[in-house]
Amino acid sequence: MQRLYDFLRRHPTGVDTFWAVILLGPAGLWVVQEQRLTALVVVVLLCTVVALRRKAPGPMLLLAAGTGVLQLITDTPPNPGNFAMLVIIYTNAASGPVWSSRFALVGGLAASPIANTRWSDDYASGFDTIAATVLMTVPFALAWVLGDSIRTRRAYYAQLEERAARLEKEREAQSKMAVAAERARIARELHDVVAHNVSVMVVQADGAAYVLDAAPEQAKQALETISGTGRQALAEMRRLLGVLRTGEPGEAGDYVPQPDVGQLDDLIEQVRGAGLPVHFTVEGSPRPLPSGVELTAYRIVQEALTNTRKHGGPDAGATVRLTYGDSELDLLVEDDGRGARHELYEDGGADGLGQGLIGMRERIGMVGGRLDAGPRPGGGFRISAVLPLKQAG
Repeated sequence: MQRLYDFLRRHPTGVDTFWAVILLGPAGLWVVQEQRLTALVVVVLLCTVVALRRKAPGPMLLLAAGTGVLQLITDTPPNPGNFAMLVIIYTNAASGPVWSSRFALVGGLAASPIANTRWSDDYASGFDTIAATVLMTVPFALAWVLGDSIRTRRAYYAQLEERAARLEKEREAQSKMAVAAERARIARELHDVVAHNVSVMVVQADGAAYVLDAAPEQAKQALETISGTGRQALAEMRRLLGVLRTGEPGEAGDYVPQPDVGQLDDLIEQVRGAGLPVHFTVEGSPRPLPSGVELTAYRIVQEALTNTRKHGGPDAGATVRLTYGDSELDLLVEDDGRGARHELYEDGGADGLGQGLIGMRERIGMVGGRLDAGPRPGGGFRISAVLPLKQAG
């Protein structure tokens, strides 16, 4: 049964030809009774209309109209073959051009009055003639209405399919954007973790090598700092890479939480231990902040101090000020180093491997904040960030 259905869908002209042959049966009997050449021509033309109705709906409608005119001229009365007119009206209303659908409606409504006028019964009353005309008009009207409703439904289904395809493409695009955004977020996190902790480890390693023979205790302390910093870096990297793993909710507790403003003291102590003097002050009333603001503030301070340690020179010092406002959190990080150029921070350093201010701007933009960074009057570098609390929350 399915094979038959597929065959009918693939060969619509063959199906229409089959129905044309079926229609030729009763129409042929009528031709035999009439015994007129014009009757045969009319029947053949009408069967042709049925056979080619879906292949050429517009031309077949014109052929059907021309056949009707031929019937009027040659006085060939209505016959079973005229059923083709109902079929072609339906076809054009359902799938024909707009002009042919309108022409089919007008022609169908006019066919019955013209036929009743041309072949009226001399003995029929006026009421009977009108009733017959109305009765014969109904099938033509129903054929057009049915075809037009099919056209409307097809257009509706086509619109739904188009909308579904568009939504699918939009979902794919949104998924790709989400993946790209997540990759960028992880890249920023990894940059901050690696740049800061590896920088501390390099400084401590250099110091340990320098005092290894002269001051073993200081070298030992430096190695302990390197060990602790390395463990911290591994823990944070394990947390970041853990978000890429799916289907293992039981291990969620193995990952350390994201750093926040409360961990700035530990961060600054670590930086001080690496040899960079930092003066840290907090103004206003500390209180819980939105998680996005907490992480952004921590990473900005971490990046700024890392850049100071990398580019500020051996005698540089830094100042960090955190100010709690009613609706904003203000961050100020300054150093008195050798006045590193803005461009040096932009590309993340001479090695070209970091993200520098680009990463800061991306982070602050995600929470709707503002960043002001540039050389500091009198030397050094200055980074000022304003993080809105209500918008971010």
